[in-house]
This record gives sequence, C-alpha cells and structure tokens, in this order.
Amino acid sequence: MNHFDVIIIGAGLSGIGAACHLQLNNPGKTFKIIESRARMGGTWDLFRYPGVRSDSDMHTLGYNFKPWLKAKSIADGPSIRDYIQESAAEYGVEEHIQYHSKVVQADWDSGSAKWTLNVESTADDNQTATETVSCNFIYSCTGYYRYDKGYTPEFPGVDQFKGDIIHPQLWPEDLDYSGKRVVVIGSGATAITLVPSMAKTAAHVTMLQRSPTYVISAPAEDKVSQRLRRWFSERVAYGLTRWKNVSTQALLFQLSRRYPNFVKKILRKAVHQWMGDDFDIDTHFNPRYNPWDQRLCLVPDGDLFRSLRKGTSSIVTDHIEAFTEKGIQLKSGDFLEADIVITATGLELLLLGGIELNVDGVPVDLSNSLTYKGMMFSDVPNLALAAGYTNASWTLKCDLTSAYVCRLLSYMDQYKFQYCMAKNTDSSVEKLQFLDLASGYVDRAVDQFPKQGNKAPWRLHQNYLLDIFTLRGGGLQDKVMGFYRASGSAE
Repeated sequence: MNHFDVIIIGAGLSGIGAACHLQLNNPGKTFKIIESRARMGGTWDLFRYPGVRSDSDMHTLGYNFKPWLKAKSIADGPSIRDYIQESAAEYGVEEHIQYHSKVVQADWDSGSAKWTLNVESTADDNQTATETVSCNFIYSCTGYYRYDKGYTPEFPGVDQFKGDIIHPQLWPEDLDYSGKRVVVIGSGATAITLVPSMAKTAAHVTMLQRSPTYVISAPAEDKVSQRLRRWFSERVAYGLTRWKNVSTQALLFQLSRRYPNFVKKILRKAVHQWMGDDFDIDTHFNPRYNPWDQRLCLVPDGDLFRSLRKGTSSIVTDHIEAFTEKGIQLKSGDFLEADIVITATGLELLLLGGIELNVDGVPVDLSNSLTYKGMMFSDVPNLALAAGYTNASWTLKCDLTSAYVCRLLSYMDQYKFQYCMAKNTDSSVEKLQFLDLASGYVDRAVDQFPKQGNKAPWRLHQNYLLDIFTLRGGGLQDKVMGFYRASGSAE
C-alpha cells in the first residue's frame, strides 16, 4: 500500500494551488493529487457551455504566487484552465496527479495516526477497480458542487417537448443552435453568460427567469493593471491590482450590507444607463432581496445588455405553467416557442465529493460538526477543506487556507506531533448555517453541511482582510486545537 504525507483530493483551481503551496513551503513532503476526471482543471474543465468564463476578475481568482498576465481580467474557461495547467507544470505538481480515481471512503486510526483511503477507478473501461492508499493528512479541494449532475426542477409536461433539453453542466459538444430559438431557464451567472454568447448565432435567445438577479457590468480588461505593468514588474503590478480589486469588492460588499437601498439605486442607475427609459428595469432587474444576499452577477463590457438592446435576446420574468411540444406555456398566458431549452437552474452541493468518513471505526456525520476557521471539522483529525468566499473570488480564501495548512504541517514536524484536531468544549457556541447565501442550491443541501459557530474560531468570516490576520499572521495554538502523537497524548 502506497503511503504519502498528504493526499490532495481534486485537481481543480484550488487543488493545483494547494499542491503548489506544498512545493513552495513544504518541499520535503510526499503528496498525491487524486482526481476523478481525465484532466486537471476542475470546474474549468467540466463546464464547456458557450461563453463559460469567470464571474470575478483573474487578479483575485488567480493564485497569489503566479501573476495573471493576459489582457482580459474577466477570462474565459479555456484560458483559466490553461493558467491552472501552466501553474502545475511550473511548480512540478503535474507528475503527482492520479486521474480517473475517486476517493469513496477514508478511515482514520489514532493508533497509527494515519488515514486509509479506498480509491475507485472512474475510467470507462474499469468501473470496479479499487486500490488502497494511506496518508498522514487529507486536504480536500473538491469544492462543494456535485460533478456528475446539476439541478433541474421537475417541470410539468416536460416529456411532451420535441426539442432538446440541456443542462449546462452536461453540455453536448455537437450541439448546433445556429438559427434555433433558444430558451434559457434561470437568472444566475450561468444563464447570464449563456444568453449573449448563444445569441450571436441563434435565431433568438430568451432568458426566462422566475425572479430577477442583480447584474453589474465591468470592463473585460483592467486598464489600471495594464498601466501598472508598464511602471512596475509583473509581480508587483499583479499584487497592486489584486489589492485594488480586493478593496473594491470589500467596499461594495460592506456598502451593500450597511446601506442596501443606496447600493440598489447605484445598480439600478447602471442598468438604466445601458438599457434606457423604454426597458422595464423594475420587472427584470429589480430583485426582491438586498444586494449580496445572493451573489451579484458580473457581465464583461455589458455583453448581456448589448444583446438585449440589439434584440438578439430578451428577458421574460414569469413562471412556467407547463412544457408543450413546441415550447413553454407561462402562467401569465404567454407562450415561448423553443427548439432548445437550457436549464440553467443551478447546481447540487456535495461535501468532500461524497467521501464516507470514519474516525477510529465510528462513522462521521459532518452535519453535526463545527467548522474550525472555515477549513477543518470538529473532532476530525488531520483533514482540511478548501472552501472559498461567497462574496469574493474563491481563490483568495483557498490561498490563505493552503498557506495555513502548510504552516500546520511544519509546526507538527517541528514539535514531533503526528496529528491535530479541533474540539468544541464550549456549550455556549451557537450553531449557524455554513454558507450564508440565500440561494436555492444552498437551501436544498443546508442540512447535509457542517455548521459554523457564532464566535471564533468556529466563525466563518467572509472577510479577506480579517482572514489575512487570523490565518496568515495568527498563531496555530488556541484553546480548541489540540496536537497529538500516535499514542493519543496531547501537547
């Protein structure tokens, strides 16, 4: 049985980043990246729908150790995957990836201070092959989305529809939508990306939304970044641009929380500048909730608004009554003819990629656990989770988490400890929802997720600046984190 110091699960943006951090900070550690798919890239390899792109700028979505050098700050999916692949090659982690492999079970033994992992093959020609590996530490970089399918509600009469019904997560490579009438169901980032992209060649694209989303336009290219690159080195310019964008994101989020009506007016005015007096903004771009109760949707260079103004696309805010042979009947009485329907209706959540955990022979129910500093679980040793921000770029938090894990591993090596584990002995800690977004995909899976607490270190901060102080600068020892040797004796 092969043994490694660290097993990283997932070869996406956060998994490759974690491996690079290990190479930079813990070069003596042996590690393996276990990836269920055939290629690295994670989300940016999985999603192949037209126009797939980042919903935040690459100066904050990119790694802190590798500058993003391309002109476009709002990057397309293939460019992001190339960036991930370049990072893997540059830092020598590509050779450590084991593809077509999925961790299905992990068993911790305190006597030996090791995890034993059961790994199944996901290759098409060998579905039943299994192997066993062991490690000292697990770092899960699977994100919290389910990769094999997305979420599609049950629509009445859907079997009657004669056209194609497609979920963006399972986009067919041979789909020809040129000259076709397309209806995209949804109003989130995926729908807002699909509509202007498909409208370039489709006969017409309609975005059918049940309720509106806040949409904000931003330049696809960061002109400030381009100027900084003329004045400073690439690394310095990248760092300055990163801090500029982090500060701007934090300011908008704080304003949204403190002065929601003010931010609503700003967002509405911005849409009005694009769409003019004749467009019904209050129906199609005026959500019932406050800004940042759900994630804001970003459109580069106003591409959605441009498409709407050209008439190649349109928005309908209504509810579905039923599907028919030729389209969708709406509750208002209107009817949408369609050749293709895209169900951009959301994702399903799956914690740790669905791994079954056991600690000393006892099954672990993570829904009853508390998250320690947003990355570890109470009463679960030597396991960390890379979970990004909901109000900023995912990688900002994952970079901090990876650096923290590297510090943790170095500390245990220095003082000859073999594992660490957080324990909650404070009965006054109130359990709160792990993800603080009012979103359908969160609501559907909230009971399956661990909880956060109402006080440190169980509190999950959606604040990059605060996390820098607590994760990068703060100490590793506190009243809830214990360090142990294989005998079970604590520090």
